Amino acid sequence: MKSIDPYNINQLVQEAEDDVKSCFDKLEKISLHNQKRVLDAFRKYKVSDFHLKSSTGYGYNDTGRDTLENIYAEVFGTESALVRGQISSGTHAISLCLFGILRPGNRLLSVSGAPYDTLRKVIGVNGKTKGSIIDWGVKYEQVDVKKDGNLDWENIEHALETPVDMVMLQRSKGYSLREPLDVKTIRKIVNLVKRKQPEAVVFVDNCYGEFVEEIEPSMAGADLIAGSLIKNPGGGLAPTGGYVAGRSDLVEMCAARLTAPGIGGEVGASLGWQHMFFQGFFLAPSIVMQALKGAVLASRLFEKLGYKVFPLYNESRTDIVQAIITGSSKELIALCQAVQSVSPVDSYVLPEPWDMPGYEDDVIMAAGTFIQGASLELTADGPMRYPYVAYFQGGLTFEHAKIAVLEAAQKVIETRSSL
Repeated sequence: MKSIDPYNINQLVQEAEDDVKSCFDKLEKISLHNQKRVLDAFRKYKVSDFHLKSSTGYGYNDTGRDTLENIYAEVFGTESALVRGQISSGTHAISLCLFGILRPGNRLLSVSGAPYDTLRKVIGVNGKTKGSIIDWGVKYEQVDVKKDGNLDWENIEHALETPVDMVMLQRSKGYSLREPLDVKTIRKIVNLVKRKQPEAVVFVDNCYGEFVEEIEPSMAGADLIAGSLIKNPGGGLAPTGGYVAGRSDLVEMCAARLTAPGIGGEVGASLGWQHMFFQGFFLAPSIVMQALKGAVLASRLFEKLGYKVFPLYNESRTDIVQAIITGSSKELIALCQAVQSVSPVDSYVLPEPWDMPGYEDDVIMAAGTFIQGASLELTADGPMRYPYVAYFQGGLTFEHAKIAVLEAAQKVIETRSSL
């Protein structure tokens, strides 16, 4: 790696910003396209002030909640959607899909390698988690990605020779360095699955991917998608929640898992978050674009500093996550602590690696966010394992992301020079 004078970092940032201008133009076109899709859905369903009011208790006849779910289904190109504050996280939304659809003796196949750390315990791949789907009697298999991070198409085809009930795809890279799955690749997988196993449900973990491209996995043939409202679709305003969207029969099965059979999506009060769910979804295409701009700038600057980054600044994107391979635990910690120090909330806190629930390794996480754990807001985190990759994502404004990128670069340079 080249030695960089910390005092010249501002010049490097300016050079990096000049380099990424054409990338920003492309992102703005995607944002405009997606904003129109969302606006058209709001107009189609005649959203009014009445819909922004909240319900309590059972939440029967909550017109606003039902209208929001119609808008999600319209924008994502699905028959139905379940959008609820009672869904506590992306992992919870994904769990609804697994437990809602699969039954004892069914076979679940992951074709994008090992799923995200928290989901491994839901599945039960460690063999120890009580109440996991394996513990419940579901058979699980996965096709690992190749060493270069690409999908292993030969082994995917081989795995599909045996009857399978659900094929699971994780769109984002998670805590790995594999290629994230763009919608074009997802369409290819869907076509393969439907040719080999036409009755199988194709389910996509869509976390971090909403509004990054002009279409969503459900518009490419996926039967079911799920995600978190404190990521992309919440637009930085949703204080909690998650969604499931897809075929109406599958969404109904997930709703029965969320509440109870025979009740499903008919209950569930919208409480005080209804207004924020609507407004956040309306803002989401623009806020996602802000986050992407920050990720592109981070990619280019750290590449100029001599670090390996994934993806490169001028490569196409399908999620908001930017991986920066620091190579050492001290540099990973320095980067995350720098991001925390320029956060609007808890800037004085010094994050340290700790044993977070659901993760295999200690994790350091910078998350000075208005909403706890909201990764559409600016965050940086990573597991304490080689090659010590920092996952930089989010940013409600590009200006904040730029400030954080500058601070992170300065701190990492100082740390590197002391090693």
